[in-house]
Amino acid sequence: MTEQQRFDREDIRDLLARYTYEGDRGRIDALAACFAKDGVLEFPGNSGTGPAGVKAALTSGERNPAISFIRHHITNPLIEVDGDVANARSYFAVTSNNGPDHSGTYVDRLVRTEQGWRFAHRLVRIDWQAENSLFRQMVTR
Repeated sequence: MTEQQRFDREDIRDLLARYTYEGDRGRIDALAACFAKDGVLEFPGNSGTGPAGVKAALTSGERNPAISFIRHHITNPLIEVDGDVANARSYFAVTSNNGPDHSGTYVDRLVRTEQGWRFAHRLVRIDWQAENSLFRQMVTR
């Protein structure tokens, strides 16, 4: 692995963390800025393209008023960098005010842009969901 690939992997880890921090704090504009201009967010029940489309997808529908606390935890990111593109897979677990809520896998394709690394495509797969989950998402496998 080259020194540049090491730097790129660290920058990508920062992007993965930024996405979750911004989302958990309700800063949807900042979360949407993690996507390339034509980047796609695909999650159970919805998707969006580009930062504006990602924001629209995440703010459509009703927020469950019972949610007063949420934290996403990312683990085991596997990152492969090839020049100005990269692929990553990581697990995530979500804790809400009800306790463990759901978990799954992020499957990411990333691109280097003038603003740094951004998501070209993020697929959110929900692998498990608690019976008392505060989120109205369907489990996908």
